[in-house]
Amino acid sequence: MQRICVIGGSRYFGKLLVERLQAAGHQVTVINRGSTPAPAGVEHLVVDRNDEAALTAALDGRAFDVVVDQVCYTPVQAAVATRAFDGRTRRYVMTSTIEVYDPATATLPTVPSGTPVTEESVDPATWQVAMDLPWHDDAYLEAHYAEGKRQAEAVFARARRFAFATVRSAHVLGGGAQEFTGRLAHYAERVTRGDAVAVHATALPTVFIHYEELADLLMWASVADFTGPVNACSDGPLTVHDLTDIVAKQAGRKAVHRTVRAGEEASPFSFDRHYAMSNARAKALGFSFSRSTDWLPGAVAEALALSPVPTD
Repeated sequence: MQRICVIGGSRYFGKLLVERLQAAGHQVTVINRGSTPAPAGVEHLVVDRNDEAALTAALDGRAFDVVVDQVCYTPVQAAVATRAFDGRTRRYVMTSTIEVYDPATATLPTVPSGTPVTEESVDPATWQVAMDLPWHDDAYLEAHYAEGKRQAEAVFARARRFAFATVRSAHVLGGGAQEFTGRLAHYAERVTRGDAVAVHATALPTVFIHYEELADLLMWASVADFTGPVNACSDGPLTVHDLTDIVAKQAGRKAVHRTVRAGEEASPFSFDRHYAMSNARAKALGFSFSRSTDWLPGAVAEALALSPVPTD
Protein backbone atom coordinates (compact mmCIF):
# COMPACT_ATOMS: atom_id res chain seq x y z
CA MET A 1 0.00 0.00 0.00
CA GLN A 2 1.21 3.49 -0.87
CA ARG A 3 -0.09 6.93 -0.01
CA ILE A 4 -1.00 8.48 -3.34
CA CYS A 5 -2.34 11.97 -3.96
CA VAL A 6 -4.19 12.71 -7.21
CA ILE A 7 -4.62 16.35 -8.20
CA GLY A 8 -7.78 16.51 -10.30
CA GLY A 9 -9.20 13.02 -10.61
CA SER A 10 -12.82 14.13 -10.92
CA ARG A 11 -13.64 12.88 -14.43
CA TYR A 12 -12.74 10.53 -17.27
CA PHE A 13 -9.44 8.65 -16.92
CA GLY A 14 -8.51 10.64 -13.82
CA LYS A 15 -11.63 9.43 -12.03
CA LEU A 16 -10.94 5.89 -13.17
CA LEU A 17 -7.35 6.18 -11.95
CA VAL A 18 -8.58 7.10 -8.45
CA GLU A 19 -10.98 4.15 -8.43
CA ARG A 20 -8.30 1.70 -9.56
CA LEU A 21 -5.71 2.98 -7.10
CA GLN A 22 -8.22 2.53 -4.31
CA ALA A 23 -9.20 -0.94 -5.53
CA ALA A 24 -5.51 -1.90 -5.54
CA GLY A 25 -5.33 -1.10 -1.84
CA HIS A 26 -3.57 2.26 -1.94
CA GLN A 27 -4.45 5.08 0.45
CA VAL A 28 -5.74 7.77 -1.90
CA THR A 29 -6.18 11.51 -1.42
CA VAL A 30 -7.84 13.66 -4.11
CA ILE A 31 -7.25 17.40 -4.42
CA ASN A 32 -9.63 19.49 -6.51
CA ARG A 33 -12.04 22.40 -6.25
CA GLY A 34 -14.92 20.22 -5.13
CA SER A 35 -17.18 20.13 -8.19
CA THR A 36 -17.35 16.33 -7.94
CA PRO A 37 -17.25 14.32 -4.69
CA ALA A 38 -14.51 11.74 -4.23
CA PRO A 39 -15.43 8.04 -3.98
CA ALA A 40 -16.22 6.70 -0.51
CA GLY A 41 -13.06 5.95 1.39
CA VAL A 42 -10.96 8.49 -0.53
CA GLU A 43 -9.74 11.55 1.33
CA HIS A 44 -10.94 14.71 -0.42
CA LEU A 45 -9.15 18.03 -0.01
CA VAL A 46 -11.20 20.83 -1.56
CA VAL A 47 -8.76 23.57 -2.55
CA ASP A 48 -7.77 25.59 -5.62
CA ARG A 49 -4.30 24.43 -6.64
CA ASN A 50 -3.57 27.92 -7.95
CA ASP A 51 -3.88 29.36 -4.42
CA GLU A 52 -0.47 28.51 -2.98
CA ALA A 53 -1.26 29.58 0.58
CA ALA A 54 -4.49 27.57 0.63
CA LEU A 55 -2.83 24.53 -0.96
CA THR A 56 0.04 24.63 1.53
CA ALA A 57 -2.41 24.92 4.43
CA ALA A 58 -4.49 21.99 3.13
CA LEU A 59 -1.36 19.83 2.94
CA ASP A 60 -0.25 20.64 6.47
CA GLY A 61 0.71 17.47 8.33
CA ARG A 62 0.33 15.28 5.24
CA ALA A 63 2.94 13.38 3.23
CA PHE A 64 2.62 11.08 0.23
CA ASP A 65 4.67 8.46 -1.52
CA VAL A 66 3.46 9.70 -4.90
CA VAL A 67 1.58 12.66 -6.36
CA VAL A 68 -0.18 12.22 -9.72
CA ASP A 69 -0.96 15.63 -11.21
CA GLN A 70 -3.77 15.43 -13.76
CA VAL A 71 -4.43 19.13 -14.19
CA CYS A 72 -1.14 21.02 -14.47
CA TYR A 73 -1.23 23.28 -17.53
CA THR A 74 1.28 26.07 -16.88
CA PRO A 75 4.74 26.70 -15.45
CA VAL A 76 3.13 28.89 -12.79
CA GLN A 77 1.01 25.98 -11.56
CA ALA A 78 4.08 23.72 -11.65
CA ALA A 79 6.11 26.20 -9.59
CA VAL A 80 3.36 26.38 -6.96
CA ALA A 81 3.25 22.57 -6.79
CA THR A 82 7.02 22.18 -6.47
CA ARG A 83 7.00 24.45 -3.43
CA ALA A 84 3.82 23.07 -1.86
CA PHE A 85 4.91 19.42 -2.16
CA ASP A 86 8.57 19.98 -1.32
CA GLY A 87 9.33 17.52 1.49
CA ARG A 88 5.83 16.00 1.21
CA THR A 89 6.40 13.44 -1.55
CA ARG A 90 9.23 11.35 -2.95
CA ARG A 91 7.75 11.02 -6.46
CA TYR A 92 5.69 13.30 -8.73
CA VAL A 93 3.97 12.17 -11.95
CA MET A 94 2.52 14.79 -14.30
CA THR A 95 0.01 13.96 -17.02
CA SER A 96 1.17 15.67 -20.20
CA THR A 97 0.22 15.41 -23.86
CA ILE A 98 1.24 14.44 -27.38
CA GLU A 99 0.75 18.11 -28.24
CA VAL A 100 4.19 18.92 -26.80
CA TYR A 101 5.58 17.44 -30.04
CA ASP A 102 3.40 19.49 -32.40
CA PRO A 103 5.80 21.33 -34.74
CA ALA A 104 3.11 23.95 -35.37
CA THR A 105 3.46 25.17 -31.78
CA ALA A 106 7.23 25.44 -31.35
CA THR A 107 10.56 25.11 -33.12
CA LEU A 108 11.35 21.42 -32.65
CA PRO A 109 13.84 18.95 -34.14
CA THR A 110 12.73 17.74 -37.54
CA VAL A 111 11.45 14.17 -37.48
CA PRO A 112 11.10 12.37 -40.83
CA SER A 113 7.51 11.61 -41.67
CA GLY A 114 6.69 8.06 -40.65
CA THR A 115 9.33 7.96 -37.93
CA PRO A 116 7.69 7.73 -34.47
CA VAL A 117 8.63 10.69 -32.29
CA THR A 118 10.64 9.80 -29.21
CA GLU A 119 10.76 11.52 -25.83
CA GLU A 120 14.16 13.08 -26.61
CA SER A 121 12.51 15.44 -29.12
CA VAL A 122 11.35 17.61 -26.22
CA ASP A 123 13.74 17.62 -23.27
CA PRO A 124 12.12 19.30 -20.24
CA ALA A 125 15.51 19.76 -18.59
CA THR A 126 16.55 22.22 -21.31
CA TRP A 127 13.21 23.77 -22.35
CA GLN A 128 13.03 27.54 -21.80
CA VAL A 129 10.56 28.74 -19.18
CA ALA A 130 8.81 32.13 -19.24
CA MET A 131 6.88 32.68 -16.02
CA ASP A 132 5.85 36.24 -16.97
CA LEU A 133 3.55 35.26 -19.84
CA PRO A 134 -0.22 35.69 -19.25
CA TRP A 135 -0.74 32.12 -18.07
CA HIS A 136 -3.71 33.17 -15.91
CA ASP A 137 -5.63 34.33 -18.98
CA ASP A 138 -7.94 31.52 -20.15
CA ALA A 139 -7.86 32.57 -23.81
CA TYR A 140 -4.06 32.75 -23.82
CA LEU A 141 -3.78 29.38 -22.10
CA GLU A 142 -6.14 27.72 -24.57
CA ALA A 143 -4.13 29.11 -27.49
CA HIS A 144 -0.83 28.01 -25.92
CA TYR A 145 -1.85 24.68 -24.44
CA ALA A 146 1.15 22.75 -25.80
CA GLU A 147 3.66 25.37 -24.66
CA GLY A 148 2.08 25.51 -21.22
CA LYS A 149 2.58 21.76 -20.87
CA ARG A 150 6.18 21.92 -22.11
CA GLN A 151 7.06 24.67 -19.66
CA ALA A 152 5.26 22.95 -16.77
CA GLU A 153 7.33 19.83 -17.41
CA ALA A 154 10.48 21.99 -17.46
CA VAL A 155 9.73 23.56 -14.07
CA PHE A 156 9.28 20.16 -12.41
CA ALA A 157 12.33 18.67 -14.12
CA ARG A 158 14.59 21.45 -12.92
CA ALA A 159 13.21 21.78 -9.41
CA ARG A 160 14.79 18.53 -8.22
CA ARG A 161 12.55 18.54 -5.13
CA PHE A 162 11.43 14.94 -5.83
CA ALA A 163 11.76 12.23 -8.49
CA PHE A 164 9.78 13.49 -11.49
CA ALA A 165 8.15 11.65 -14.38
CA THR A 166 5.80 12.94 -17.04
CA VAL A 167 3.33 10.84 -19.04
CA ARG A 168 2.75 12.27 -22.51
CA SER A 169 -0.62 10.93 -23.51
CA ALA A 170 -1.84 10.29 -27.02
CA HIS A 171 -5.36 11.38 -28.02
CA VAL A 172 -7.68 9.74 -25.49
CA LEU A 173 -10.89 8.05 -26.67
CA GLY A 174 -13.55 5.71 -25.33
CA GLY A 175 -16.21 5.84 -22.68
CA GLY A 176 -19.09 7.31 -24.65
CA ALA A 177 -20.45 10.38 -22.87
CA GLN A 178 -17.45 10.34 -20.52
CA GLU A 179 -15.26 11.44 -23.44
CA PHE A 180 -16.03 15.09 -22.73
CA THR A 181 -14.08 16.61 -25.66
CA GLY A 182 -16.67 15.28 -28.11
CA ARG A 183 -14.09 14.54 -30.79
CA LEU A 184 -15.16 10.96 -31.48
CA ALA A 185 -18.80 12.02 -31.24
CA HIS A 186 -18.03 14.57 -34.00
CA TYR A 187 -17.19 11.73 -36.38
CA ALA A 188 -20.07 9.55 -35.26
CA GLU A 189 -22.57 12.33 -35.86
CA ARG A 190 -21.18 13.44 -39.23
CA VAL A 191 -20.88 9.95 -40.66
CA THR A 192 -24.32 8.98 -39.35
CA ARG A 193 -25.91 12.06 -40.97
CA GLY A 194 -23.91 11.68 -44.19
CA ASP A 195 -22.17 15.02 -43.66
CA ALA A 196 -18.71 15.56 -45.09
CA VAL A 197 -15.69 15.25 -42.80
CA ALA A 198 -13.11 17.98 -43.43
CA VAL A 199 -9.66 16.48 -44.05
CA HIS A 200 -6.27 17.66 -45.27
CA ALA A 201 -5.15 16.79 -48.80
CA THR A 202 -2.45 14.57 -47.29
CA ALA A 203 -3.67 13.54 -43.87
CA LEU A 204 -0.85 12.14 -41.75
CA PRO A 205 -1.27 9.50 -39.04
CA THR A 206 -1.54 10.14 -35.32
CA VAL A 207 -1.77 7.92 -32.24
CA PHE A 208 -4.53 7.17 -29.74
CA ILE A 209 -5.04 5.53 -26.37
CA HIS A 210 -8.16 4.16 -24.67
CA TYR A 211 -9.05 5.97 -21.46
CA GLU A 212 -8.90 2.74 -19.44
CA GLU A 213 -5.44 1.95 -20.80
CA LEU A 214 -4.25 5.43 -19.87
CA ALA A 215 -5.59 5.00 -16.33
CA ASP A 216 -3.70 1.71 -16.11
CA LEU A 217 -0.51 3.33 -17.38
CA LEU A 218 -0.76 6.19 -14.89
CA MET A 219 -1.24 3.70 -12.07
CA TRP A 220 1.82 1.80 -13.31
CA ALA A 221 3.81 5.05 -13.55
CA SER A 222 2.83 6.05 -10.03
CA VAL A 223 4.47 2.99 -8.47
CA ALA A 224 7.38 2.61 -10.90
CA ASP A 225 10.80 4.16 -10.40
CA PHE A 226 11.64 5.66 -13.81
CA THR A 227 12.03 9.41 -14.26
CA GLY A 228 11.66 11.77 -17.19
CA PRO A 229 9.10 11.71 -20.00
CA VAL A 230 7.38 8.59 -21.28
CA ASN A 231 5.00 8.42 -24.24
CA ALA A 232 1.64 6.71 -23.79
CA CYS A 233 -0.08 5.45 -26.93
CA SER A 234 -1.61 2.24 -28.18
CA ASP A 235 0.16 0.39 -30.98
CA GLY A 236 -0.85 1.29 -34.52
CA PRO A 237 -0.95 4.90 -35.78
CA LEU A 238 -4.10 5.81 -37.70
CA THR A 239 -5.00 8.50 -40.21
CA VAL A 240 -8.30 10.36 -40.18
CA HIS A 241 -9.33 8.14 -43.11
CA ASP A 242 -8.65 5.01 -41.05
CA LEU A 243 -10.79 6.49 -38.29
CA THR A 244 -13.73 7.41 -40.52
CA ASP A 245 -13.58 3.97 -42.17
CA ILE A 246 -14.03 2.34 -38.75
CA VAL A 247 -16.89 4.72 -37.90
CA ALA A 248 -18.57 4.12 -41.27
CA LYS A 249 -18.31 0.35 -40.91
CA GLN A 250 -19.81 0.44 -37.42
CA ALA A 251 -22.59 2.80 -38.54
CA GLY A 252 -23.38 0.95 -41.75
CA ARG A 253 -22.89 4.20 -43.65
CA LYS A 254 -20.45 5.61 -46.22
CA ALA A 255 -17.91 8.17 -45.07
CA VAL A 256 -17.86 11.41 -47.06
CA HIS A 257 -14.75 13.60 -47.06
CA ARG A 258 -14.13 17.21 -48.04
CA THR A 259 -10.54 18.29 -48.67
CA VAL A 260 -9.69 21.62 -47.04
CA ARG A 261 -7.48 24.27 -48.58
CA ALA A 262 -4.03 24.97 -47.15
CA GLY A 263 -4.41 26.86 -43.88
CA GLU A 264 -8.10 25.97 -43.52
CA GLU A 265 -9.20 24.17 -40.36
CA ALA A 266 -9.89 20.45 -40.70
CA SER A 267 -11.70 18.03 -38.44
CA PRO A 268 -10.10 16.73 -35.22
CA PHE A 269 -7.37 14.13 -35.84
CA SER A 270 -6.71 15.27 -39.41
CA PHE A 271 -3.10 16.48 -39.40
CA ASP A 272 -0.95 18.01 -42.11
CA ARG A 273 2.20 17.60 -39.98
CA HIS A 274 3.85 14.58 -38.45
CA TYR A 275 4.23 14.00 -34.70
CA ALA A 276 2.92 10.50 -34.04
CA MET A 277 4.69 9.20 -30.93
CA SER A 278 6.83 6.14 -30.23
CA ASN A 279 5.86 4.05 -27.20
CA ALA A 280 9.16 2.12 -27.19
CA ARG A 281 10.40 3.59 -23.89
CA ALA A 282 7.28 2.60 -21.96
CA LYS A 283 7.54 -0.92 -23.42
CA ALA A 284 11.20 -1.16 -22.45
CA LEU A 285 10.24 -0.14 -18.91
CA GLY A 286 7.69 -2.94 -18.74
CA PHE A 287 4.30 -1.61 -19.87
CA SER A 288 2.35 -3.56 -22.53
CA PHE A 289 0.04 -1.69 -24.91
CA SER A 290 -3.03 -2.80 -26.81
CA ARG A 291 -3.56 -2.10 -30.51
CA SER A 292 -5.73 0.86 -31.44
CA THR A 293 -7.76 -1.23 -33.87
CA ASP A 294 -8.62 -3.71 -31.11
CA TRP A 295 -10.48 -1.22 -28.92
CA LEU A 296 -11.48 1.56 -31.32
CA PRO A 297 -14.55 -0.23 -32.79
CA GLY A 298 -15.98 -0.54 -29.28
CA ALA A 299 -15.29 3.13 -28.55
CA VAL A 300 -16.95 4.07 -31.84
CA ALA A 301 -20.00 1.95 -30.95
CA GLU A 302 -20.30 3.88 -27.67
CA ALA A 303 -20.15 7.18 -29.55
CA LEU A 304 -22.68 6.01 -32.14
CA ALA A 305 -25.08 5.05 -29.39
CA LEU A 306 -25.19 8.73 -28.42
CA SER A 307 -25.73 9.97 -31.99
CA PRO A 308 -29.12 10.72 -33.57
CA VAL A 309 -30.43 7.80 -35.66
CA PRO A 310 -30.70 8.71 -39.37
CA THR A 311 -34.19 8.67 -40.85
CA ASP A 312 -33.22 7.45 -44.32
